[in-house]
Amino acid sequence: MPAKKPAKPAKKEEKKTVKKAAPAKKEAPKKEEKKEVAYRNYHVVKRSDGKWEVKYAGGEKAIKLFKTQAEATEYTKQMAKNQGGVMLVHNSKGANKGRIKSK
Repeated sequence: MPAKKPAKPAKKEEKKTVKKAAPAKKEAPKKEEKKEVAYRNYHVVKRSDGKWEVKYAGGEKAIKLFKTQAEATEYTKQMAKNQGGVMLVHNSKGANKGRIKSK
């Protein structure tokens, strides 16, 4: 008698995976976006030679030199207003030496 060939195992049905579309995200109503402002800090500082200088925060060079503090602060106020910045005045004398006044 001829030998029976072993029966081939039935092919497993391959499961087809169907990707479902992700559910649409509901967008929250947009609130008014506030514009982030990068403030520019301008410092008014008295130099050792008696002149007042206007410097950008972290800057090494003076933007402009003045003979009086009043001239320097007036110039810096206008520049800070135009550039959306802040003016900081460093005191030169007295008990508050080295302290900063923000204007």
